[in-house]
Amino acid sequence: MTQNDLNRKLTDKAGLTDDVRVVYGDFENIPDPDDSYQIVWSQDAILHSGNRARVLDEVRRVLVSGGQFIFTDPMQSDTCPDGVLQPILDRIQLSSLASFGFYRSELSARGFDEAQTGPLTDQLRTHYARVRQALQDRYDEAVALSGQTYVDNMIKGLQHWVDGADRGYLAWGIMDYRLTA
Repeated sequence: MTQNDLNRKLTDKAGLTDDVRVVYGDFENIPDPDDSYQIVWSQDAILHSGNRARVLDEVRRVLVSGGQFIFTDPMQSDTCPDGVLQPILDRIQLSSLASFGFYRSELSARGFDEAQTGPLTDQLRTHYARVRQALQDRYDEAVALSGQTYVDNMIKGLQHWVDGADRGYLAWGIMDYRLTA
């Protein structure tokens, strides 16, 4: 709720209150009727669903014909070998990650056309490396706030993301799809 309150304040400050609605809800069961939105935006969230296909069904349901689905998501690469991401999956308590290929196939099956995909995996790597470095730089402060075990596990977990990106096992980008069916 705190993040949504901040988003509402920023939306108001930008003068977009009439154009943007911040919704609190479950993305596997969006609390709005069919054909409610012209645009659905998701930022690095779908990976957290244990049922990504259900999330895409909901996006399809709430978008009007011709609507736009723009999203980002940390993913595995389309060529990622089985098992190599287990340390990452264990850390975020998931059994899998999607991929660009997964989204292309699943969204196509739901009547979406790919308008544009911008692979930006280098930015995923840079982000996790910077967060890791910031934790190391402010280690004592972070430990005082969250405890040594938590901070040490975060630093270790973030390194798995950096290593996965360096090895070509991870992917990230901005994806733009249009609902045509």
